[in-house]
Amino acid sequence: MSWIYVAVALGVAGLAVLGFATARVLTEARRLSDEVRRASARIASSEQTLRLRNGAKGSRGDESGLPAAYDRR
Repeated sequence: MSWIYVAVALGVAGLAVLGFATARVLTEARRLSDEVRRASARIASSEQTLRLRNGAKGSRGDESGLPAAYDRR
């Protein structure tokens, strides 16, 4: 009969460990999401700064606005 109590206790302990690991994963996922959001904002800000700095050069219709190596004149 005592082996049933041991089995239940081990099951509860295992669930507690899984719950703790789940909480840590969710916390780190939230932190990673915040970091990705901040990085995306920085990239967008830098992209806008580069587009403004290039001025009319960026209006060629391509993605970057920068001349390619084979476009030298």
